[in-house]
Amino acid sequence: MSLQKILAISGKPGLFELKIQTRTGFVAESFLDGKKITVGMRSNVSLLSEIAVYTYSEEIKLAEVFKAIATKESNGATAISHKEDNSVLVSYFREVLPEFDEDRVYPSDIKKIINWYNMLQPKGLVSVDALSKELKEAEKDAEKEAEKEAEKPAE
Repeated sequence: MSLQKILAISGKPGLFELKIQTRTGFVAESFLDGKKITVGMRSNVSLLSEIAVYTYSEEIKLAEVFKAIATKESNGATAISHKEDNSVLVSYFREVLPEFDEDRVYPSDIKKIINWYNMLQPKGLVSVDALSKELKEAEKDAEKEAEKEAEKPAE
């Protein structure tokens, strides 16, 4: 499983794995309790592979942030608790991603990222090796898309 099949659904706690797409939405399974839910097209859903974190120079993919956390935590340990004080969370995140934009990345965002990391870590989805492989695949996909765009005739 990769981050391309993991969802964050607005208004629902935790993360979900995309199971089946339907005409009216999709079926997802919760990482917290394993229950399956149906989600309609009107729900606000984000794929973790599409989420990025603001820095002063660019946006960094969430997979790269997870990889930095995994590197800091020696590729096996969980990160600090997302329930820590905001100042502790911000200083921890500064160690992981020193150039993050403090004006656009809020403590609530940092809490979510750390909570998501700690949910995915026991399942082996945020190890350095797994994330390196995923980032390489995403890069290849982006190159293929760029080639397709370049082949299209100009209008």
